[in-house]
Amino acid sequence: MVKRALSAMIATVLMGGSAIAQTAPVETREPEAHTGFTQKQAFIADEYMVVAANPYASWAGKNIIEKGGSAIDAAIAIQAMLTLVEPQSSGIGGGAFILYWDNQNKQLHTFDGREIAPKQVNAYWFMKNSRPLPWLEALVGGMSVGVPGALRALELAHSQHGALPWNSLFDDAIDTATQGFRVSERLARLVALDYHPGLREFAGSSTYFFPAGMPLKAGVNKKNKPLAKTLRNIARQGADYLHTGALAQKIVDTVNNAPVNPGRISMADMKDYQPVERSAVCGPYRDKKVCGMAPPSSGGINVYQILKLLEKFEIGSYTPLSPEFVNLFVQASALTYADREAYIADTDFTNLPVASLINEPYLKRRAQSLSVDKKWHKARAGKPYENARIQPGMSLEQANTSHISIIDKQGNAVSMTTSIEFMFGSGLMVDGFLLNNQLTDFSFNPTRGNYPVPNRVEPHKRPRSSMSPTMVFDEKGELELVIGSPGGSRIIDYVAQAVIGVVDFDLNVQQAINLPRITNRNDYTALEKGTTAEQLQHPLEKLGHTIRVIDLNSGLHGIQVKDGRYIGGADPRREGVAVGR
Repeated sequence: MVKRALSAMIATVLMGGSAIAQTAPVETREPEAHTGFTQKQAFIADEYMVVAANPYASWAGKNIIEKGGSAIDAAIAIQAMLTLVEPQSSGIGGGAFILYWDNQNKQLHTFDGREIAPKQVNAYWFMKNSRPLPWLEALVGGMSVGVPGALRALELAHSQHGALPWNSLFDDAIDTATQGFRVSERLARLVALDYHPGLREFAGSSTYFFPAGMPLKAGVNKKNKPLAKTLRNIARQGADYLHTGALAQKIVDTVNNAPVNPGRISMADMKDYQPVERSAVCGPYRDKKVCGMAPPSSGGINVYQILKLLEKFEIGSYTPLSPEFVNLFVQASALTYADREAYIADTDFTNLPVASLINEPYLKRRAQSLSVDKKWHKARAGKPYENARIQPGMSLEQANTSHISIIDKQGNAVSMTTSIEFMFGSGLMVDGFLLNNQLTDFSFNPTRGNYPVPNRVEPHKRPRSSMSPTMVFDEKGELELVIGSPGGSRIIDYVAQAVIGVVDFDLNVQQAINLPRITNRNDYTALEKGTTAEQLQHPLEKLGHTIRVIDLNSGLHGIQVKDGRYIGGADPRREGVAVGR
């Protein structure tokens, strides 16, 4: 009876209804910005909060916490469910970056579950006839698949911070895969786009996403019994089932025998994969401390760079959509993206002193070029250290991925961004889940001029990522904000803009998420289509900006801690919800 009621509630949310999750709306002033989509309302809870990209996933996390689970326990249950209900964005066939806040000991831990390149690749992996492959051609099939890392990273985090047994965390996803879930509007729309070049070509994915040759329809009940079996075995055997057993061999065979672009993953690659615990990237911003993920994620460094470049300005004296603030924001963003392309890659291979990128004197020098009325021009990478002779490369990241924010009953928190990269990843499906195409996050061209590109392909290297799981702490070191987003290389701007919304504009986290999005990756200034951000086009063009009015599909999910209560925010551009008690 309870399961039927829960399924009906989730179905209502998926088909456009409202979430009811033992939460209450927050009474706060609304920002002046108006959007072309239905804005979601913030919710508050006293005991815990879970925000994920799909109602099934949010409720799976809620169920775990109700049983006494920790934030990391809930993240595992959510990732298992997202593999089923949001296969276009993330899953156990991909990778993740995890921030974990141990509230009792006041310690922040990070876990790098990014995919690695197989041993048999080389720097010219995506070159053909001395030219880089077209990106859309390279992503299809086996050559784009990196060794998955999300499950190993979650298992490592669970060994340190889990409260419930590992084998108890997959029940909701197994039951839902067996009994079926209601296909969401978003999943159906992305399948119907028929944009992925390989989704119809590979037998497993074609049969699943195009039954009887027709794309999945929203609202239909979809079962995935192969995934139920996979998750049941992972529950019993742990991540070893994916990395060393029969499933690992299936992954190897699928990648290496792909009918398009076969790859070169070995069983040794699968077995040898290890997640990495890294030091968080943290620094002061106003009276807060902002923390993010270290490389190969560029998010921790780049989000912080944007904030620090703007710190000398009284941002709160403007409004979130004023030409003055937006001009400053995109100038800071351009400087940041210029540094990102030139310097950030997997530091296990480059040994570049990336900490110099957040050195305060360096950022103060970079900030000297910013002004409210400055005319736009493309930024150049700075020189954070002597004899910098690295050249920027070019890699593409697409607007998929998923983000999870959780605070449990003990105040422990997770900010986790998880991805298979492009929508539906490589297009290859194994035992009910899709494999990633994360190797296309490397720079295809390994050199520029006479110098190597830091983010070039190398054996067992992790590709650079823009994923930006973030936590903000107050002046006493207490957790104040948990946030992150999908959105490809635009993630950095999405997260930075939302943090500024909370810290500088005094918005609650939902209001900050609702704001129209604005991005600039050191190329053009993008204004979110269908929102009042469009009104900025003329004043910004007068300042020399090249403007594009486009869809900016963020998926920000955040939790704000205020006055001893939790405020949950979910992005209205996607189907996620905040739940709690």
